[in-house]
Amino acid sequence: MYFKTKAHFFLLYLSESYKFVSQNIKQTLIMPRKTRNIPEVLEKLSELCRHLTKEQIEELRENIFLQDYKKNEIIYREGDTPVHLFCLLSGKVKVFKNGVGGRNQTMRLYKPVEYFGYRAYISGESIHCSAMAFEHSVIAKIPLSLIFRFVQSNNQLAWFFIRSLAKLLGMSDERTVSLTQKHIRARLAESLLMLKKNYGLEEDGYTLGIYLSREDLANLSNMTTSNAIRTLSSFASEGLVAIDGKKIKFINEAELENISRMG
Repeated sequence: MYFKTKAHFFLLYLSESYKFVSQNIKQTLIMPRKTRNIPEVLEKLSELCRHLTKEQIEELRENIFLQDYKKNEIIYREGDTPVHLFCLLSGKVKVFKNGVGGRNQTMRLYKPVEYFGYRAYISGESIHCSAMAFEHSVIAKIPLSLIFRFVQSNNQLAWFFIRSLAKLLGMSDERTVSLTQKHIRARLAESLLMLKKNYGLEEDGYTLGIYLSREDLANLSNMTTSNAIRTLSSFASEGLVAIDGKKIKFINEAELENISRMG
C-alpha cells in the first residue's frame, strides 16, 4: 500500500493496534435531520474544525447531520460497514462487544464532545463493536469519506486522529491489565473512579453523574452481575459508597482509590 505521508502510515498502524487490544478485553431506522444551527454545532466541533481550512469547513457545513437517539437505541452494530464519523453532542454513549455466551463486555463510554466510529474505516474493516445510547443523545454525523478526503491533503487533521487513536490505545492497554489481573473489588473500584472522571458528580458533590444498572456496571468491570451486586453492597456496608437505586454516592473516595491501586 502506498502512503502519501508518514502520518497516514501511523494512522493505519494505530488503528490496527487499537483493534488488537480492544478484542482482547472483550443505523437506526430514523432518518437524520440536517442541522439548523450550524454555527453552534461547529463551535462544539471546534477541536476538529481548528485543523481544517476555510474551504473544508464550508464543505463540512453542507454535510453535517444531527440525529436523536432514544435511551437504549442502537447507533451501530457489530459487523456494520463504517459510514459516518460520530460526535456526541449531548447525552451518553456506550460501546460494547458481544462475548461468550451472549454476555456483553462494555469497552468504552463516551461523553460530550467525543468522536467515535472511525477506526474500522481507517483499517478497511467492518465495525467490530456495537454502540448504544445510554440516555437520550444527540449525535453529529459526518461522512467518513469526506473526512478522510480531507486527511489526504491535511496533515494536521491526520495527526488529530493519530493522537486520538494513540490515547485510546493507551487507555485500552491499561484496561487490559486491570480487567485481567486485578481482583473483583479493585476492578469495581476502578470502574467507579473512571465513571467519576468521565461524568463527574451531581450538584450535591457526592452522587455519580451517570446512573448504571448493576448489569451495566458488571459489564464495565468484567464480572458477573451477581458479583457486581455483592461487591457494591460490600462497599456500601464498609461506608465507601451509598446506594439509592441506580444512584451511587461517593463517601470515601480515598479508600476506593486505595483498593483500585492495590489490585
